[in-house]
Amino acid sequence: MSDVQVARAGAREWAGLGLLALPTMLLGLDVTVLYLVLPNLAAALDPSATQTLWIMDAYGFLIAGFLITMGTLGDRIGRRRLLSIGMAAFAVVSVLAAFAPSAELLILYRALLGVAGATLMPSTLSLISNMFADVRQRAVAIGVWATMFALGMAAGPVVGGALVDTFWWGAAFLIAVPIAVVVLAGSRTLLPEYADPRAGRLDLASVALSLAAILSVVYAIKHTAAHGATVSAVVLLATGIAAGVVFVRRQRRLPSPLLEVRLFRNRAFSAALAVLLIGLVGVGGTMYLVTQYLQLVEGLTPFVAGLWMGPPALAMLVAAIGAPLLARRVRPGLVMAGTLGLSLLGYAALATADTGDAPRVVAGFALIYLGLGAIAALGTDMVVGAAPASQSGSAAAMSETVQELGVAVGVALLGSLATALYTARMVAPAGVSPEVADRVTGSLSGALSAADQLPPQTVPAAQEAFLAGVNIASAVAGAAILITTLLCLSALRQVRPLGADQEIEPAQR
Repeated sequence: MSDVQVARAGAREWAGLGLLALPTMLLGLDVTVLYLVLPNLAAALDPSATQTLWIMDAYGFLIAGFLITMGTLGDRIGRRRLLSIGMAAFAVVSVLAAFAPSAELLILYRALLGVAGATLMPSTLSLISNMFADVRQRAVAIGVWATMFALGMAAGPVVGGALVDTFWWGAAFLIAVPIAVVVLAGSRTLLPEYADPRAGRLDLASVALSLAAILSVVYAIKHTAAHGATVSAVVLLATGIAAGVVFVRRQRRLPSPLLEVRLFRNRAFSAALAVLLIGLVGVGGTMYLVTQYLQLVEGLTPFVAGLWMGPPALAMLVAAIGAPLLARRVRPGLVMAGTLGLSLLGYAALATADTGDAPRVVAGFALIYLGLGAIAALGTDMVVGAAPASQSGSAAAMSETVQELGVAVGVALLGSLATALYTARMVAPAGVSPEVADRVTGSLSGALSAADQLPPQTVPAAQEAFLAGVNIASAVAGAAILITTLLCLSALRQVRPLGADQEIEPAQR
Protein backbone atom coordinates (compact mmCIF):
# COMPACT_ATOMS: atom_id res chain seq x y z
CA MET A 1 0.00 0.00 0.00
CA SER A 2 1.12 3.56 -0.66
CA ASP A 3 2.18 5.66 2.29
CA VAL A 4 1.18 8.86 0.53
CA GLN A 5 -1.61 10.64 2.40
CA VAL A 6 -4.06 12.76 0.44
CA ALA A 7 -6.63 15.17 1.79
CA ARG A 8 -10.16 13.85 1.70
CA ALA A 9 -12.92 16.06 0.37
CA GLY A 10 -15.18 17.70 2.90
CA ALA A 11 -18.57 19.39 2.89
CA ARG A 12 -17.36 22.28 0.71
CA GLU A 13 -16.15 19.94 -2.02
CA TRP A 14 -19.34 17.86 -2.03
CA ALA A 15 -21.41 21.05 -2.14
CA GLY A 16 -19.22 22.15 -5.04
CA LEU A 17 -19.99 18.87 -6.80
CA GLY A 18 -23.68 19.66 -6.38
CA LEU A 19 -23.06 23.02 -8.03
CA LEU A 20 -21.14 21.40 -10.91
CA ALA A 21 -24.02 18.96 -11.39
CA LEU A 22 -26.22 21.83 -12.59
CA PRO A 23 -24.30 22.81 -15.77
CA THR A 24 -23.59 19.12 -16.42
CA MET A 25 -27.30 18.28 -16.37
CA LEU A 26 -28.04 21.38 -18.47
CA LEU A 27 -25.64 20.20 -21.18
CA GLY A 28 -27.37 16.83 -21.37
CA LEU A 29 -30.77 18.49 -21.36
CA ASP A 30 -29.88 20.72 -24.29
CA VAL A 31 -28.98 17.68 -26.41
CA THR A 32 -32.54 16.29 -26.36
CA VAL A 33 -34.82 19.11 -25.21
CA LEU A 34 -35.83 20.03 -28.78
CA TYR A 35 -37.24 16.57 -29.57
CA LEU A 36 -40.75 17.60 -28.52
CA VAL A 37 -40.29 21.32 -29.14
CA LEU A 38 -39.49 20.91 -32.83
CA PRO A 39 -43.07 20.78 -34.23
CA ASN A 40 -44.02 24.08 -32.53
CA LEU A 41 -40.67 25.60 -33.45
CA ALA A 42 -41.14 24.57 -37.07
CA ALA A 43 -44.63 26.08 -37.15
CA ALA A 44 -43.28 29.38 -35.86
CA LEU A 45 -40.05 29.72 -37.89
CA ASP A 46 -40.89 27.56 -40.94
CA PRO A 47 -37.37 26.12 -41.42
CA SER A 48 -36.46 24.06 -44.48
CA ALA A 49 -35.56 20.38 -44.05
CA THR A 50 -31.87 21.25 -44.11
CA GLN A 51 -32.32 24.06 -41.62
CA THR A 52 -34.26 21.74 -39.31
CA LEU A 53 -31.38 19.27 -39.38
CA TRP A 54 -28.89 22.01 -38.49
CA ILE A 55 -31.10 23.33 -35.68
CA MET A 56 -30.92 19.86 -34.14
CA ASP A 57 -27.26 19.08 -34.90
CA ALA A 58 -25.34 22.37 -34.66
CA TYR A 59 -25.15 22.21 -30.85
CA GLY A 60 -23.53 18.79 -30.55
CA PHE A 61 -21.44 19.37 -33.66
CA LEU A 62 -19.71 22.45 -32.23
CA ILE A 63 -19.33 20.92 -28.76
CA ALA A 64 -17.39 18.01 -30.25
CA GLY A 65 -15.20 20.34 -32.30
CA PHE A 66 -14.17 22.69 -29.49
CA LEU A 67 -13.76 20.28 -26.55
CA ILE A 68 -10.01 19.78 -26.86
CA THR A 69 -9.37 23.49 -27.39
CA MET A 70 -11.49 24.54 -24.43
CA GLY A 71 -10.08 21.85 -22.14
CA THR A 72 -6.57 23.10 -22.79
CA LEU A 73 -7.66 26.73 -22.52
CA GLY A 74 -8.98 25.99 -19.03
CA ASP A 75 -5.59 24.60 -18.03
CA ARG A 76 -4.08 27.93 -19.10
CA ILE A 77 -6.49 30.64 -17.90
CA GLY A 78 -8.07 28.80 -14.97
CA ARG A 79 -10.79 26.19 -14.92
CA ARG A 80 -13.18 28.08 -12.67
CA ARG A 81 -12.74 31.21 -14.77
CA LEU A 82 -13.47 29.31 -17.97
CA LEU A 83 -16.53 27.73 -16.35
CA SER A 84 -17.83 31.15 -15.32
CA ILE A 85 -17.22 32.64 -18.77
CA GLY A 86 -18.87 29.68 -20.45
CA MET A 87 -21.84 29.67 -18.09
CA ALA A 88 -22.50 33.38 -18.62
CA ALA A 89 -22.17 33.00 -22.40
CA PHE A 90 -24.49 29.97 -22.37
CA ALA A 91 -27.18 31.94 -20.53
CA VAL A 92 -26.94 34.98 -22.82
CA VAL A 93 -27.05 32.94 -26.03
CA SER A 94 -29.93 30.84 -24.62
CA VAL A 95 -32.00 34.02 -24.22
CA LEU A 96 -31.17 35.01 -27.80
CA ALA A 97 -32.17 31.53 -29.03
CA ALA A 98 -35.45 31.67 -27.11
CA PHE A 99 -36.50 34.79 -29.01
CA ALA A 100 -34.86 33.99 -32.36
CA PRO A 101 -36.98 35.53 -35.15
CA SER A 102 -35.74 33.23 -37.92
CA ALA A 103 -34.40 29.74 -38.54
CA GLU A 104 -31.05 31.14 -39.71
CA LEU A 105 -30.47 33.01 -36.47
CA LEU A 106 -31.57 30.02 -34.40
CA ILE A 107 -28.98 27.85 -36.16
CA LEU A 108 -26.33 30.46 -35.35
CA TYR A 109 -27.38 30.59 -31.69
CA ARG A 110 -27.42 26.79 -31.45
CA ALA A 111 -23.87 26.74 -32.82
CA LEU A 112 -22.78 29.37 -30.28
CA LEU A 113 -24.42 27.31 -27.53
CA GLY A 114 -22.24 24.42 -28.67
CA VAL A 115 -19.08 26.54 -28.33
CA ALA A 116 -20.18 27.70 -24.87
CA GLY A 117 -21.07 24.12 -23.93
CA ALA A 118 -17.57 23.02 -24.91
CA THR A 119 -16.18 25.30 -22.19
CA LEU A 120 -18.41 23.72 -19.54
CA MET A 121 -17.85 20.01 -20.09
CA PRO A 122 -14.07 19.79 -19.52
CA SER A 123 -14.20 22.55 -16.89
CA THR A 124 -16.63 20.62 -14.69
CA LEU A 125 -14.72 17.36 -14.99
CA SER A 126 -11.25 18.85 -14.44
CA LEU A 127 -12.49 20.82 -11.43
CA ILE A 128 -13.71 17.54 -9.95
CA SER A 129 -10.21 16.11 -10.33
CA ASN A 130 -8.85 19.12 -8.41
CA MET A 131 -11.47 18.97 -5.66
CA PHE A 132 -11.29 15.22 -5.02
CA ALA A 133 -7.67 14.14 -4.53
CA ASP A 134 -8.68 10.87 -2.88
CA VAL A 135 -9.10 8.36 -5.72
CA ARG A 136 -12.09 6.66 -4.10
CA GLN A 137 -13.97 9.91 -3.62
CA ARG A 138 -12.99 11.11 -7.09
CA ALA A 139 -14.44 7.98 -8.71
CA VAL A 140 -17.77 8.47 -6.92
CA ALA A 141 -17.79 12.17 -7.85
CA ILE A 142 -17.16 11.34 -11.51
CA GLY A 143 -19.96 8.78 -11.31
CA VAL A 144 -22.31 11.53 -10.12
CA TRP A 145 -21.05 13.78 -12.91
CA ALA A 146 -21.68 11.14 -15.60
CA THR A 147 -25.11 10.35 -14.20
CA MET A 148 -26.23 13.98 -14.19
CA PHE A 149 -25.39 14.33 -17.88
CA ALA A 150 -27.33 11.16 -18.71
CA LEU A 151 -30.26 12.25 -16.56
CA GLY A 152 -30.31 15.56 -18.41
CA MET A 153 -30.50 13.73 -21.74
CA ALA A 154 -33.27 11.44 -20.44
CA ALA A 155 -35.26 14.36 -19.02
CA GLY A 156 -34.89 16.54 -22.14
CA PRO A 157 -37.96 15.33 -24.07
CA VAL A 158 -40.16 15.38 -20.96
CA VAL A 159 -39.05 18.87 -19.91
CA GLY A 160 -39.29 20.19 -23.45
CA GLY A 161 -42.80 18.83 -23.89
CA ALA A 162 -44.00 20.28 -20.60
CA LEU A 163 -42.55 23.72 -21.34
CA VAL A 164 -43.90 23.97 -24.87
CA ASP A 165 -47.35 22.89 -23.69
CA THR A 166 -47.35 25.52 -20.92
CA PHE A 167 -45.52 28.41 -22.61
CA TRP A 168 -44.00 28.48 -26.11
CA TRP A 169 -41.11 26.78 -27.90
CA GLY A 170 -38.53 29.36 -26.76
CA ALA A 171 -39.13 28.56 -23.08
CA ALA A 172 -37.05 25.39 -23.52
CA PHE A 173 -33.92 27.55 -23.90
CA LEU A 174 -34.59 29.70 -20.85
CA ILE A 175 -33.85 26.86 -18.41
CA ALA A 176 -30.21 27.91 -18.67
CA VAL A 177 -30.80 31.33 -17.08
CA PRO A 178 -31.62 30.33 -13.47
CA ILE A 179 -28.96 27.62 -13.59
CA ALA A 180 -26.37 30.17 -14.71
CA VAL A 181 -27.36 32.54 -11.91
CA VAL A 182 -26.91 29.82 -9.27
CA VAL A 183 -23.58 28.60 -10.70
CA LEU A 184 -22.10 32.09 -11.05
CA ALA A 185 -23.27 33.05 -7.54
CA GLY A 186 -21.79 29.96 -5.89
CA SER A 187 -18.64 29.33 -7.93
CA ARG A 188 -16.25 31.59 -5.99
CA THR A 189 -17.35 30.15 -2.66
CA LEU A 190 -17.55 26.46 -3.53
CA LEU A 191 -15.13 25.90 -6.41
CA PRO A 192 -11.33 26.15 -6.37
CA GLU A 193 -9.33 27.85 -9.08
CA TYR A 194 -6.55 26.05 -10.86
CA ALA A 195 -4.37 27.03 -13.79
CA ASP A 196 -1.07 25.52 -14.89
CA PRO A 197 1.57 28.19 -14.18
CA ARG A 198 3.95 26.51 -16.61
CA ALA A 199 1.54 26.38 -19.54
CA GLY A 200 2.75 28.18 -22.62
CA ARG A 201 0.71 30.15 -25.09
CA LEU A 202 -2.20 28.58 -26.94
CA ASP A 203 -0.99 27.31 -30.31
CA LEU A 204 -3.53 28.60 -32.82
CA ALA A 205 -2.31 26.29 -35.59
CA SER A 206 -3.05 23.31 -33.33
CA VAL A 207 -6.50 24.73 -32.62
CA ALA A 208 -7.20 25.00 -36.35
CA LEU A 209 -5.95 21.46 -37.00
CA SER A 210 -8.01 19.99 -34.16
CA LEU A 211 -11.14 21.73 -35.43
CA ALA A 212 -10.48 20.57 -39.00
CA ALA A 213 -9.96 16.99 -37.83
CA ILE A 214 -12.89 16.66 -35.45
CA LEU A 215 -15.47 18.74 -37.34
CA SER A 216 -14.69 17.02 -40.64
CA VAL A 217 -14.95 13.52 -39.17
CA VAL A 218 -18.11 14.23 -37.17
CA TYR A 219 -19.82 15.95 -40.09
CA ALA A 220 -18.86 13.09 -42.43
CA ILE A 221 -20.37 10.60 -39.99
CA LYS A 222 -23.59 12.58 -39.59
CA HIS A 223 -23.83 13.13 -43.36
CA THR A 224 -23.37 9.41 -43.98
CA ALA A 225 -26.09 8.58 -41.48
CA ALA A 226 -28.53 10.87 -43.27
CA HIS A 227 -27.55 10.48 -46.95
CA GLY A 228 -25.25 7.46 -47.23
CA ALA A 229 -21.56 7.29 -48.11
CA THR A 230 -21.42 10.06 -50.72
CA VAL A 231 -18.26 11.37 -52.35
CA SER A 232 -18.36 14.52 -50.23
CA ALA A 233 -18.59 12.46 -47.04
CA VAL A 234 -15.58 10.36 -48.06
CA VAL A 235 -13.58 13.49 -48.92
CA LEU A 236 -14.47 15.07 -45.58
CA LEU A 237 -13.51 11.93 -43.69
CA ALA A 238 -10.17 11.76 -45.49
CA THR A 239 -9.59 15.45 -44.80
CA GLY A 240 -10.33 14.94 -41.12
CA ILE A 241 -8.00 11.98 -40.84
CA ALA A 242 -5.21 13.87 -42.61
CA ALA A 243 -5.67 16.88 -40.34
CA GLY A 244 -5.59 14.55 -37.33
CA VAL A 245 -2.27 13.03 -38.43
CA VAL A 246 -0.72 16.48 -38.89
CA PHE A 247 -2.16 17.55 -35.52
CA VAL A 248 -0.56 14.62 -33.68
CA ARG A 249 2.82 15.22 -35.32
CA ARG A 250 2.70 18.89 -34.36
CA GLN A 251 1.84 18.09 -30.75
CA ARG A 252 4.94 15.92 -30.45
CA ARG A 253 7.15 18.88 -31.40
CA LEU A 254 5.56 21.62 -29.29
CA PRO A 255 6.87 22.42 -25.79
CA SER A 256 3.30 23.27 -24.68
CA PRO A 257 1.02 21.12 -26.85
CA LEU A 258 -2.71 21.52 -27.15
CA LEU A 259 -3.02 17.79 -26.35
CA GLU A 260 -0.33 15.79 -24.57
CA VAL A 261 -0.15 12.80 -26.93
CA ARG A 262 2.42 11.10 -24.68
CA LEU A 263 -0.50 10.22 -22.39
CA PHE A 264 -1.37 7.51 -24.93
CA ARG A 265 1.75 5.62 -23.88
CA ASN A 266 -0.14 4.78 -20.70
CA ARG A 267 -1.87 1.49 -21.45
CA ALA A 268 -4.77 2.07 -19.09
CA PHE A 269 -5.37 5.58 -20.50
CA SER A 270 -5.54 4.30 -24.08
CA ALA A 271 -7.59 1.21 -23.20
CA ALA A 272 -10.09 3.26 -21.17
CA LEU A 273 -10.59 5.63 -24.11
CA ALA A 274 -11.14 2.65 -26.42
CA VAL A 275 -13.73 1.19 -24.02
CA LEU A 276 -15.54 4.54 -23.84
CA LEU A 277 -15.51 4.91 -27.63
CA ILE A 278 -16.85 1.43 -28.44
CA GLY A 279 -19.27 1.47 -25.51
CA LEU A 280 -20.78 4.77 -26.63
CA VAL A 281 -21.07 3.48 -30.21
CA GLY A 282 -23.35 0.72 -28.92
CA VAL A 283 -25.31 2.98 -26.57
CA GLY A 284 -25.68 5.85 -29.06
CA GLY A 285 -26.93 3.61 -31.86
CA THR A 286 -29.33 1.56 -29.74
CA MET A 287 -30.71 4.68 -28.00
CA TYR A 288 -31.60 6.07 -31.43
CA LEU A 289 -33.27 2.81 -32.44
CA VAL A 290 -35.09 2.29 -29.14
CA THR A 291 -36.65 5.76 -29.20
CA GLN A 292 -37.73 5.10 -32.82
CA TYR A 293 -39.18 1.74 -31.80
CA LEU A 294 -41.22 3.16 -28.94
CA GLN A 295 -42.73 5.88 -31.11
CA LEU A 296 -43.04 4.28 -34.56
CA VAL A 297 -43.73 0.65 -33.67
CA GLU A 298 -45.47 0.92 -30.31
CA GLY A 299 -47.18 4.22 -31.18
CA LEU A 300 -46.16 6.12 -28.05
CA THR A 301 -46.01 9.91 -28.08
CA PRO A 302 -42.54 11.43 -27.60
CA PHE A 303 -43.56 12.55 -24.12
CA VAL A 304 -44.68 9.07 -23.05
CA ALA A 305 -41.65 7.50 -24.75
CA GLY A 306 -39.50 9.86 -22.70
CA LEU A 307 -41.17 8.62 -19.52
CA TRP A 308 -40.42 5.03 -20.54
CA MET A 309 -36.73 5.99 -20.59
CA GLY A 310 -36.89 6.55 -16.82
CA PRO A 311 -35.94 2.96 -15.83
CA PRO A 312 -32.78 2.99 -18.01
CA ALA A 313 -31.80 6.34 -16.47
CA LEU A 314 -32.26 4.83 -13.00
CA ALA A 315 -30.13 1.83 -14.00
CA MET A 316 -27.34 4.14 -15.09
CA LEU A 317 -27.58 6.05 -11.81
CA VAL A 318 -27.18 2.82 -9.84
CA ALA A 319 -24.17 1.74 -11.92
CA ALA A 320 -22.45 5.12 -12.01
CA ILE A 321 -22.60 5.44 -8.23
CA GLY A 322 -22.30 1.75 -7.35
CA ALA A 323 -19.44 0.82 -9.68
CA PRO A 324 -16.87 3.14 -7.98
CA LEU A 325 -17.93 1.81 -4.58
CA LEU A 326 -17.53 -1.80 -5.76
CA ALA A 327 -14.21 -0.92 -7.42
CA ARG A 328 -12.76 -0.19 -3.98
CA ARG A 329 -12.67 -3.95 -3.40
CA VAL A 330 -12.71 -5.38 -6.93
CA ARG A 331 -10.41 -4.37 -9.76
CA PRO A 332 -12.12 -1.70 -11.91
CA GLY A 333 -11.48 -3.64 -15.10
CA LEU A 334 -13.44 -6.58 -13.69
CA VAL A 335 -16.29 -4.30 -12.56
CA MET A 336 -16.49 -2.77 -16.04
CA ALA A 337 -16.34 -6.20 -17.69
CA GLY A 338 -19.05 -7.53 -15.38
CA THR A 339 -21.51 -4.72 -16.05
CA LEU A 340 -20.78 -4.87 -19.78
CA GLY A 341 -21.49 -8.59 -19.56
CA LEU A 342 -24.90 -7.77 -18.10
CA SER A 343 -25.46 -5.25 -20.89
CA LEU A 344 -24.95 -8.08 -23.39
CA LEU A 345 -28.22 -9.51 -22.06
CA GLY A 346 -29.80 -6.18 -22.97
CA TYR A 347 -28.47 -6.31 -26.51
CA ALA A 348 -29.79 -9.89 -26.75
CA ALA A 349 -33.23 -8.68 -25.65
CA LEU A 350 -33.23 -6.03 -28.40
CA ALA A 351 -31.94 -8.52 -30.95
CA THR A 352 -34.94 -10.79 -30.31
CA ALA A 353 -37.65 -8.16 -29.65
CA ASP A 354 -40.95 -8.21 -31.52
CA THR A 355 -43.91 -5.85 -31.80
CA GLY A 356 -45.68 -5.39 -28.50
CA ASP A 357 -42.45 -5.93 -26.56
CA ALA A 358 -42.07 -2.42 -25.15
CA PRO A 359 -41.43 -3.63 -21.56
CA ARG A 360 -38.80 -6.08 -22.81
CA VAL A 361 -37.13 -3.45 -24.98
CA VAL A 362 -37.00 -0.94 -22.13
CA ALA A 363 -35.69 -3.59 -19.71
CA GLY A 364 -33.01 -4.55 -22.22
CA PHE A 365 -32.03 -0.95 -22.73
CA ALA A 366 -31.85 -0.52 -18.95
CA LEU A 367 -29.20 -3.27 -18.87
CA ILE A 368 -27.35 -1.47 -21.66
CA TYR A 369 -27.46 1.74 -19.62
CA LEU A 370 -26.20 -0.23 -16.61
CA GLY A 371 -23.03 -0.98 -18.57
CA LEU A 372 -22.81 2.63 -19.69
CA GLY A 373 -22.95 3.88 -16.11
CA ALA A 374 -20.02 1.73 -15.06
CA ILE A 375 -17.74 2.51 -17.98
CA ALA A 376 -18.63 6.22 -17.93
CA ALA A 377 -17.70 6.49 -14.24
CA LEU A 378 -14.67 4.19 -14.06
CA GLY A 379 -13.38 4.75 -17.60
CA THR A 380 -13.51 8.52 -17.26
CA ASP A 381 -11.83 8.27 -13.87
CA MET A 382 -8.98 6.24 -15.41
CA VAL A 383 -8.51 8.78 -18.19
CA VAL A 384 -8.51 11.81 -15.87
CA GLY A 385 -6.47 10.03 -13.20
CA ALA A 386 -3.76 9.11 -15.67
CA ALA A 387 -3.00 12.77 -16.43
CA PRO A 388 -0.95 15.14 -14.28
CA ALA A 389 -2.98 17.83 -12.50
CA SER A 390 -1.70 20.42 -14.97
CA GLN A 391 -3.22 18.48 -17.88
CA SER A 392 -6.47 17.21 -16.36
CA GLY A 393 -8.48 19.67 -18.46
CA SER A 394 -6.92 18.31 -21.62
CA ALA A 395 -7.51 14.71 -20.48
CA ALA A 396 -11.12 15.50 -19.58
CA ALA A 397 -11.65 17.03 -23.00
CA MET A 398 -10.17 13.94 -24.65
CA SER A 399 -12.58 11.71 -22.72
CA GLU A 400 -15.55 13.86 -23.74
CA THR A 401 -14.44 14.04 -27.38
CA VAL A 402 -14.19 10.26 -27.59
CA GLN A 403 -17.68 9.85 -26.10
CA GLU A 404 -19.20 12.45 -28.45
CA LEU A 405 -17.54 10.69 -31.38
CA GLY A 406 -18.81 7.32 -30.15
CA VAL A 407 -22.42 8.51 -30.06
CA ALA A 408 -22.13 10.02 -33.56
CA VAL A 409 -20.56 6.84 -34.97
CA GLY A 410 -23.18 4.68 -33.25
CA VAL A 411 -26.11 6.62 -34.70
CA ALA A 412 -24.48 6.62 -38.14
CA LEU A 413 -23.44 2.96 -38.29
CA LEU A 414 -26.33 1.26 -36.50
CA GLY A 415 -28.91 3.70 -37.88
CA SER A 416 -27.65 3.21 -41.43
CA LEU A 417 -27.56 -0.57 -40.98
CA ALA A 418 -31.15 -0.65 -39.73
CA THR A 419 -32.26 1.61 -42.58
CA ALA A 420 -30.49 -0.53 -45.19
CA LEU A 421 -32.13 -3.68 -43.86
CA TYR A 422 -35.53 -1.97 -43.85
CA THR A 423 -35.08 -0.82 -47.46
CA ALA A 424 -33.99 -4.30 -48.56
CA ARG A 425 -37.04 -5.97 -47.01
CA MET A 426 -39.77 -3.43 -47.70
CA VAL A 427 -41.70 -3.55 -50.97
CA ALA A 428 -44.24 -0.88 -51.88
CA PRO A 429 -47.78 -2.17 -52.54
CA ALA A 430 -49.05 -2.18 -56.09
CA GLY A 431 -51.11 0.73 -57.32
CA VAL A 432 -49.64 3.55 -55.23
CA SER A 433 -48.00 6.63 -56.69
CA PRO A 434 -44.20 6.76 -57.08
CA GLU A 435 -44.02 9.41 -54.34
CA VAL A 436 -45.89 7.20 -51.87
CA ALA A 437 -43.81 4.19 -52.91
CA ASP A 438 -40.62 6.11 -52.14
CA ARG A 439 -41.97 6.98 -48.70
CA VAL A 440 -42.91 3.39 -47.95
CA THR A 441 -39.57 1.92 -49.01
CA GLY A 442 -37.48 4.77 -47.59
CA SER A 443 -38.33 4.60 -43.89
CA LEU A 444 -40.95 3.50 -41.39
CA SER A 445 -41.76 7.13 -40.57
CA GLY A 446 -42.39 7.69 -44.28
CA ALA A 447 -44.73 4.72 -44.41
CA LEU A 448 -46.63 5.98 -41.38
CA SER A 449 -46.97 9.45 -42.90
CA ALA A 450 -48.67 7.90 -45.95
CA ALA A 451 -50.74 5.35 -44.01
CA ASP A 452 -54.06 6.76 -45.22
CA GLN A 453 -53.03 6.02 -48.83
CA LEU A 454 -51.90 2.43 -48.21
CA PRO A 455 -53.59 -0.98 -47.84
CA PRO A 456 -54.16 -1.96 -44.19
CA GLN A 457 -51.42 -4.61 -44.16
CA THR A 458 -48.66 -2.27 -45.35
CA VAL A 459 -47.95 -0.45 -42.07
CA PRO A 460 -47.62 -3.68 -40.02
CA ALA A 461 -45.27 -5.02 -42.70
CA ALA A 462 -43.22 -1.82 -42.52
CA GLN A 463 -43.04 -2.12 -38.75
CA GLU A 464 -41.86 -5.71 -39.06
CA ALA A 465 -39.19 -4.64 -41.57
CA PHE A 466 -38.02 -1.88 -39.26
CA LEU A 467 -37.94 -4.27 -36.30
CA ALA A 468 -35.82 -6.71 -38.28
CA GLY A 469 -33.30 -3.92 -38.80
CA VAL A 470 -33.35 -3.16 -35.07
CA ASN A 471 -32.76 -6.84 -34.29
CA ILE A 472 -29.71 -7.14 -36.57
CA ALA A 473 -28.24 -3.78 -35.57
CA SER A 474 -28.56 -4.71 -31.88
CA ALA A 475 -26.84 -8.04 -32.51
CA VAL A 476 -23.96 -6.22 -34.23
CA ALA A 477 -23.72 -3.76 -31.33
CA GLY A 478 -23.71 -6.67 -28.90
CA ALA A 479 -20.78 -8.25 -30.75
CA ALA A 480 -18.84 -4.98 -30.41
CA ILE A 481 -19.64 -4.84 -26.69
CA LEU A 482 -18.41 -8.42 -26.30
CA ILE A 483 -15.07 -7.29 -27.73
CA THR A 484 -15.11 -4.35 -25.32
CA THR A 485 -15.75 -6.71 -22.42
CA LEU A 486 -12.71 -8.76 -23.40
CA LEU A 487 -10.68 -5.55 -23.69
CA CYS A 488 -11.56 -4.68 -20.09
CA LEU A 489 -10.46 -8.13 -18.95
CA SER A 490 -7.15 -7.96 -20.81
CA ALA A 491 -5.91 -4.39 -21.05
CA LEU A 492 -7.33 -3.11 -17.74
CA ARG A 493 -6.64 -6.09 -15.52
CA GLN A 494 -3.52 -4.42 -14.08
CA VAL A 495 -5.51 -1.53 -12.61
CA ARG A 496 -5.81 -2.24 -8.91
CA PRO A 497 -8.87 -1.47 -6.75
CA LEU A 498 -9.49 2.20 -6.06
CA GLY A 499 -7.39 3.44 -3.19
CA ALA A 500 -4.84 0.64 -3.51
CA ASP A 501 -1.31 1.18 -4.77
CA GLN A 502 -2.41 1.57 -8.38
CA GLU A 503 -0.50 0.84 -11.51
CA ILE A 504 -1.93 3.85 -13.33
CA GLU A 505 0.73 6.52 -13.09
CA PRO A 506 0.46 10.01 -14.52
CA ALA A 507 2.47 10.10 -17.75
CA GLN A 508 5.49 12.39 -17.85
CA ARG A 509 5.11 14.09 -14.49
